[in-house]
Amino acid sequence: MELSIALNRYDRHIPFFNQTIAPPAGFELKAYEVGESLPFRDGADRHDRILFGEEYDIGEMGLSGWIMAVSRNPDLPFVGLPIFPRRFFSFGQIYTNPNSGIEKPEDLTGKKIGLHAWQTTLSVLAKGDLKIEYGFDWRQSEWVCMREEPIPVNFDDDMSVTVMPENKDIGMMLMEGEIDALMSPQPRRSMLAEPRKYRRLFPADGRADASYFHKYGYYPIMHLMVMRRELAEKYPELPHQILKLFRDAYKLAQSFYDDSNYSLLVWARNALEQQKEALGTDPWTDGLAANKKNLDQFINYSHDQRLIETVFNCEKLFHESVLDT
Repeated sequence: MELSIALNRYDRHIPFFNQTIAPPAGFELKAYEVGESLPFRDGADRHDRILFGEEYDIGEMGLSGWIMAVSRNPDLPFVGLPIFPRRFFSFGQIYTNPNSGIEKPEDLTGKKIGLHAWQTTLSVLAKGDLKIEYGFDWRQSEWVCMREEPIPVNFDDDMSVTVMPENKDIGMMLMEGEIDALMSPQPRRSMLAEPRKYRRLFPADGRADASYFHKYGYYPIMHLMVMRRELAEKYPELPHQILKLFRDAYKLAQSFYDDSNYSLLVWARNALEQQKEALGTDPWTDGLAANKKNLDQFINYSHDQRLIETVFNCEKLFHESVLDT
C-alpha cells in the first residue's frame, strides 16, 4: 500500500526523499516536497492542503493551527503524532527598525509589529515568551499581518490586528519605518538585500536561546506530524512505526555531519559541537512525555491570545495509540 507524505526539505527529511530508510512492512512511501509560505518542488501551502484539502496520508503541520483545529473539532479526519520536525527559539526571530526606539524587549509595548499571521506558530510563541519573560502586554501593541488568518479568528475590541495591503512587502515596511518590529521565522528577502536597515532585538550569539533552553528544558516546537485517522484505526501499529521511521531518519541525518564538509556552512562541524555543549546531544526529542511541558505551555499561550476558548490537556492533540510515548 502506498502512503503519501508531505514534508519540508530539512536535512532530517532527506532519507525520505532519497529512500534510504525502509518503510513499515507492507507499505511504500511517496514523499512530496511541499513548502508552506515558499513553494518547493511539489508546491506550497502545505498546512492548508493537509487540513482543508486532505491531500496526503501523512503530513507536516503547524502546531498552532493544529491546536486550533482540534479545539474546534476533536474528530478531525487526521490525528496527531508526537513527531516534531521543526523547532525555533522565538527570541532570535524578532527584528526591529534601528530608528524605532526599541532597545530591549520591554520597548515593544505600544509599538506597531508585523507578523505572518496572528495564529502562525512562531507569532504565538514569540508573544507568549515575551509576556512570561518580560511582562510584554501584546494588547497594547498594534499588529500588522502579512495575510488573512487560515482558521478564522474573532478579534476582540481590545485587539488591534490588521492585514497589510496586497501591494506591500512586510520587510520593506520594517526597513522604511511603517512598522517598528517584525516576528518572522527568517528575514524577508527584501531585508537580506539591505541588512543595515534592520537589526535583531536579541544578539545573534544564541545566549538568550540557550538561557531559555536551560530555564524551561525544551527547544520550542513549531510543527508536528499528522496522519489520516482511518489509517491509524485500520492499522493500529502504524502510528508507532511512523515514529520509529522519523527517529531512524533523524539518526541517519546526524551521520551526515560526520563529514565536516557535508554542509555549505564552512564551520558547520564547529557549530554542531558548540550546539551540543549548549543544548546537549538531542534537543530534537520526539514522543509525548518528553514534550508535554512544551505543548501545555503553548496551549496556554493559544488561550491567552484568544485562539482557543478553553485550555485542554495536550494529550487531546494525538491519537490514543501514541499516548504512551
